[in-house]
Amino acid sequence: MFRLMKFSPMRILLVGYCAIILLGSVLLSLPASARAGEWTAFSDAFFTAASAACVTGLVRFDTWSHWSLFGQLVILTLIQVGGLGFVTITLFSIMCTGQKIGLSSRVLMREAVSAPQVGGILRMTRFILLGTLVIEAAGALLLAVYFCPRLGPANGIYYAVFHSISAFCNAGFDLMGYREPFSSLTIEGQSAYVQLVIMGLIVIGGLGFFVWRDLLDSRFRFSRLRLHSKLVLTATALLIFGGAAAIFALESRGNGFAGMSAGEQTLASLFQSVTVRTAGFNSVDLTKLSEGSIFWMICLMLIGGSTGSTAGGIKTTTVMVLLLSIFTTFKKKKNIEIFGRRLEDDITRTASCIFMMYLTLLVVSTLVISAVEGLPVLTVLFETTSAAATVGLTLGITPGLSMLSKLILAFLMIFGRAGSLTMLLAFSADRVPAASTKPLEKIQMG
Repeated sequence: MFRLMKFSPMRILLVGYCAIILLGSVLLSLPASARAGEWTAFSDAFFTAASAACVTGLVRFDTWSHWSLFGQLVILTLIQVGGLGFVTITLFSIMCTGQKIGLSSRVLMREAVSAPQVGGILRMTRFILLGTLVIEAAGALLLAVYFCPRLGPANGIYYAVFHSISAFCNAGFDLMGYREPFSSLTIEGQSAYVQLVIMGLIVIGGLGFFVWRDLLDSRFRFSRLRLHSKLVLTATALLIFGGAAAIFALESRGNGFAGMSAGEQTLASLFQSVTVRTAGFNSVDLTKLSEGSIFWMICLMLIGGSTGSTAGGIKTTTVMVLLLSIFTTFKKKKNIEIFGRRLEDDITRTASCIFMMYLTLLVVSTLVISAVEGLPVLTVLFETTSAAATVGLTLGITPGLSMLSKLILAFLMIFGRAGSLTMLLAFSADRVPAASTKPLEKIQMG
């Protein structure tokens, strides 16, 4: 497939995402993509294409109000390709033609989906494609029960399919602008049914395909799961319910949940806790939330979903490794141990590298945009974290940002979707690790 290309797998992934974004930008800039039948500025088309291909959800225009049916279908295609990965779709297409898949293509697929090994990667590719089709179809069927009576059969099915794909891919794009621009699910959020279906799709997409394959192979028995799956499920449960409890406590007397009953506040807290970790939907007006809730949501956005999923962020396993390393240091143990297993020795260094790359980019980009736009740092930090973690939630400042700020956010979205390690290794894959020959000298820490 990529036999003639001499790039490393990491560089191919990075170039592939950029190519898809550029193609999407050209299509979205055409008059046929706009509801008004006019050309869309290439910068705005590029920002929208980057947001869709990186399954983020930050938008310059309301999706329903600005884009025509053709433009919406382009966005939906970019979301699907971005969520699954262009390598997965290309490899599956070649498999369907009966052509032989070479080792280089298998290695590329392993890097694209963060597989632990090359062996069985073709079988995993089939599982990813077919599993996605089944889950999105089931989600669309459930959502059609809600949309069809309200919008009619044709529009209802279209809205159901669009939001099912957007939710499963953790994209956050919506068509609720037909009622009120940029409203997301704040109006439909009154329906517990819609919130529960959307949350289910988000969680399934955010767990990762390897976790679901492991769950099926183990017949959903926790004790038989691999260590990776155990860590992902543990972290996901803690973040969902712990995050919801924190949001509920911070907003129970605030303006964000004003006029809601205790049950509605609980559901709203749970929905924000789920969606804030890379999905991009919101069922309440985020601008009315307290600063404490905004900061807590920034933390949840930074963590994101799980490796090998449609979600972004530094990933749940990274956070678990960092937390476990703290307990390991306190206990004065040499190795990190959990669930009766020992983690590899250099995994803490990898987790620290990922965390510091995200933190550095967020600090620098936040300060630059804040200075350029004259906006509060916390508000800008919410936006930059949303972009880098491919979340898509916004406090309403994205549509009015300047060209420079939009380019920064677009870069953060590409960085977040490709992955920090992919971006790093794309420029260092040709370097061979070498042992240091320098003298050893200790320094003081803490």
